[in-house]
Amino acid sequence: MKPFPSRFRRLDGALADLPLEEPMLLTELDGFLTGLVVSPAAIPADEWMTLVWGPDDPAVPPFEDPADVRWFADAVAARRDEIARDLGRGRLRPILDVDDRNGEVLWEYWADGLAEAMALRPDAWTALAADDGEAAAAIAALSTLIAVGREESDLDSVAINALADRAPAVLADEVARLFAARLRGASASATSSLVLPAKVGRNDPCPCGSGRKHKRCCG
Repeated sequence: MKPFPSRFRRLDGALADLPLEEPMLLTELDGFLTGLVVSPAAIPADEWMTLVWGPDDPAVPPFEDPADVRWFADAVAARRDEIARDLGRGRLRPILDVDDRNGEVLWEYWADGLAEAMALRPDAWTALAADDGEAAAAIAALSTLIAVGREESDLDSVAINALADRAPAVLADEVARLFAARLRGASASATSSLVLPAKVGRNDPCPCGSGRKHKRCCG
């Protein structure tokens, strides 16, 4: 397995040092941040960061040194922005652990992080699926994978094994479809919010401010 870059190794170590019973793994955080990027509803950082480093409790700070708190928040935000850039370029590069014993890609943790992010705005995901067929298909495919990863699927063992073998590629493809749906939604929202100028009649004052009739000026 190719080692992670040093910035990821440091982030992985910081996650493990958080005062939580079960802190996120690096790959789980990566899936979670990806879910935030493709979410149909914006989620404030002060809301989702509590899921990463625990409740905002002055008695139990996430790190003893305030400088470490700032570094950690910046590192997480930087990875989120990197994921958004990669999706915009059409090449998502998820952080996936690999079992050193057999080379098996442990995609389940990444999918679980994605599911945690999607759970923050279930109504928004339901609305997206109802409005966008492409997004609905992607959500269905990802939900199936998440259920398989959590051992909650009703599929038979043959179907589960076949899906698990393709899981990393399916995750990347379906997340890309969700990102495209998010861009379509943002474009539609921007278009609907445009205010069209009122039509100027030929005998109305010219909008340029000359004081002349429109037909005698800019018309």
